[in-house]
Amino acid sequence: MPLCTQGVEMLNLCQEKAWHRGMRQDHCGKIKNSDVSFREPGAFAGVMIKNGYGDMQKLRIVGGRRLVGQVKASGAKNAALPIIAAALLTADDVVLHNVPDLADVRTMAKLLEGMGVTFEELGNGSVRINAGNLTSTQAPYELVKTMRASVVVLGPLTTRFGNARVSLPGGCSIGARPVDQHIKALKMMGAEIEIDHGYMQARAGRLKGCRIVPDMVTVTGTENIMMAAALAEGTTVIENAAREPEVMDLAECLNKMGAKITGAGTPQIVIEGVEKLHGCEHSVIADRIETGTFLCAALATGGDVMVTDTVPWAMEAVIGKLREAGGDVEVGEDWIRAKISGRPKAVDVRTIPHPGFPTDMQAQFMALDAVAQGTGRIVETIFENRFMHVPELQRMGADIHVDGHTAVVQGVEKLDAANVMATDLRASACLVIAALAAQGESVIERIYHLDRGYEHIEAKLSALGAQIERLN
Repeated sequence: MPLCTQGVEMLNLCQEKAWHRGMRQDHCGKIKNSDVSFREPGAFAGVMIKNGYGDMQKLRIVGGRRLVGQVKASGAKNAALPIIAAALLTADDVVLHNVPDLADVRTMAKLLEGMGVTFEELGNGSVRINAGNLTSTQAPYELVKTMRASVVVLGPLTTRFGNARVSLPGGCSIGARPVDQHIKALKMMGAEIEIDHGYMQARAGRLKGCRIVPDMVTVTGTENIMMAAALAEGTTVIENAAREPEVMDLAECLNKMGAKITGAGTPQIVIEGVEKLHGCEHSVIADRIETGTFLCAALATGGDVMVTDTVPWAMEAVIGKLREAGGDVEVGEDWIRAKISGRPKAVDVRTIPHPGFPTDMQAQFMALDAVAQGTGRIVETIFENRFMHVPELQRMGADIHVDGHTAVVQGVEKLDAANVMATDLRASACLVIAALAAQGESVIERIYHLDRGYEHIEAKLSALGAQIERLN
């Protein structure tokens, strides 16, 4: 049953004031000084959040070296974040494995710890999460603004506790990603939601299952609806559902917790609500975007790289483009090897929702096209402002012309090293690939973007033969 709405709202109000004063509130309701939040983060989140977003670190890369060797894929950020949020749906322990060591994961940990959730690091990428004693149902702006995926706590909080106060995410450098589909769906399920001073305030009794048809394919929207519907009364049907592997992984985890979800990975997902979920143990799916990034880097440097512990079945579009680029690509059950002799061939790319070519690989293929033979045409259909890496590539000598949502890339024989600045997560990866392929020493600034989605990237690239180091 939902928590007492009035009590939770009063607690949320106190916590919001505490956030804005830079204070924290202890269990007795007293306000104490703090530079983090109303509740100190535990060991999992810790001060690493501040390091990940505050320190203006750089990468120094000396290019012109072939990448050769084997690298293990990390757990997928885009799967780990909603699965961590799913722990809010039960009072029992949820044990997760293959959780990547990323700034975004630490932000999500800090967000949940501020609500009273406990995180325990078990080592080797495993964590134990318990949401049995929540003290808040608020997701404050100070954290949500750094990671839009924080909105996935809206569904779990609303359906289990009947109350959620989640900050609107605000703007984003790669375009608007509105949450109106999340709000529309929860209202259809019986929630009352109002926008109050930049927050989504949701109140509900037990949600009711219904048929939901989002106006667009939305990954986090599908995930929020699935989690909300897991504890709803009756059956919920999501039409036009996102089909991404990360959505499938969340559904698998929820089913281990006792949910009844079928159809994940197809355009129609059916959720039969249950009264209660329990704890589970789950391993996060491998990161297909990280995998594709390393394979693009292999072709851009004329190298030979095998990525292990990954998900070839989820990467058919990317594998096809790597082969089209002239790569000799071998695929096993859980590994992919890409190698090439000579320059790659330019390829055309059009981003569309899964199982089509992923928008999160667009920038990496632009870097590949920049050093390829011929001309590649890249069309971005998902986000309206995702060519911000183009000026930085042009600083390195890339021949790129942009017209609206289309970039035409005329490959050059070699790129020149330069100092460049990352503008978003995948743009960072694009610039790393370009620097690896360039002649001379490049410095990439604002790599906190990179730390949001790539685990220990300089160590992994060094093991493949790259000359790369992090500068403080």
